[in-house]
Amino acid sequence: MNTPGDEGPMYLDEGAPPAAERTFEALPAARGRAFARSWWGQAWLKALEDTALDGAQVKLGRQHARAGAVGAVSVRPGRITAVVQDRDHTRHRSDVLLQQLSAADWDRLLDMVADRAGHIAALLDRDMPPVLVEDAAAAGIELLPGIGDLESECSCGAWDHCAHSTALCYQLARLLDQDPFVLLLMRGRGERELLDELQARSASRAERPAGGAAAAERPGAGVPAAEAYAARDILPPLPAVPPPVGAPGAPPVLGGGTPPAPGVDVAALEFLIGDAAARAQRMLADALSTWHPDSPPPRVLTPAQDAVRLAAAGPGTAISARLAAGSGRDARSLASAVRAWELGGAAGLAVLEEEWTPEPEALARATGRLAAAWEDDEIRPRLRVTRNRWTVVGGAAQLRYGRDGRWWPYRREGGRWVPAGPATDDPAGALAGLSAEG
Repeated sequence: MNTPGDEGPMYLDEGAPPAAERTFEALPAARGRAFARSWWGQAWLKALEDTALDGAQVKLGRQHARAGAVGAVSVRPGRITAVVQDRDHTRHRSDVLLQQLSAADWDRLLDMVADRAGHIAALLDRDMPPVLVEDAAAAGIELLPGIGDLESECSCGAWDHCAHSTALCYQLARLLDQDPFVLLLMRGRGERELLDELQARSASRAERPAGGAAAAERPGAGVPAAEAYAARDILPPLPAVPPPVGAPGAPPVLGGGTPPAPGVDVAALEFLIGDAAARAQRMLADALSTWHPDSPPPRVLTPAQDAVRLAAAGPGTAISARLAAGSGRDARSLASAVRAWELGGAAGLAVLEEEWTPEPEALARATGRLAAAWEDDEIRPRLRVTRNRWTVVGGAAQLRYGRDGRWWPYRREGGRWVPAGPATDDPAGALAGLSAEG
């Protein structure tokens, strides 16, 4: 691990231009609210909590962050820095390091974002939709940190994440909620620089002659199979790897010509064609990735789950009504299912629709997490447990314990429990977020 103050080469990308440093003023105390409400802020905290070896230090760091003990936060490529004050007023400089993307990674990422106007619009709205991160992963680029990706350096001398680096990570989650460009700066590109590059690439695509560049990159016609296997005494060469596809093709327009056969919904058919093209593009990108041989096959969705996935794409009222009826839901139930899907995919949908009893060991872990979630001077809510659901007594808030060991916040609306946020490892923060919104 690098020594304090050492800008180690593994966190520098010499092929990329320098990005500007940003400094954020110290944030006020965070009592009574969750540190991260966005799904990408939650992913940042999960990377910290999965990496840190000492749960006591994580809890103490969370207390420091809640108390407002983290000073101004400096963010630059590969590193964040702040001064954190202990309860005895001792001050420590703490750094958290995250590896930057290489120049080649940035080139692929910028090409992918420039080809999808929706990604640019989302970033300008200070949003990071899951599909952007999924498309980046399909191109072999991990934007969000995972287990082991966040390293720490602190003047207190700790070799693992200490209370000071933990407090800094919790504070950064609040900044990420407000502006996902903070994460991209850590990965090596500042906001202005990134947007200028995207604008240049978008302009270049707009000026490209139809068919010109694409025709030049089109692979050759290949060799007929009969000729390839004609020589029986030698092993035929393997076919070339298919080229990656940058974006799915536009679905055809089926209306306007011959009237459709009875029972054929043209709009629904066009929607399904577009969905199939997008899924095929993602599957090809995954098949061409370096990690594909070691990755387990994705779980096959049930028809009811797939109906929710399709409805989450916003196909329109008529198609959504057919998806609801076909999956045995009414419009209101489908809306709740779509919300659960947007917050957590198939896992989020399972938490909405399944009620189960944790095994004794899992139940003991959950109960222990709840007992340690609130500080000694905080008011603990009264919770009534039913199987995997903890409901606030006399309130309209509920925590559901997922099979992945995380907590999912729910709110009671119109006599039904509806998803209210993404999964979190912090049950107190989840309930605090529900109280603040309510």
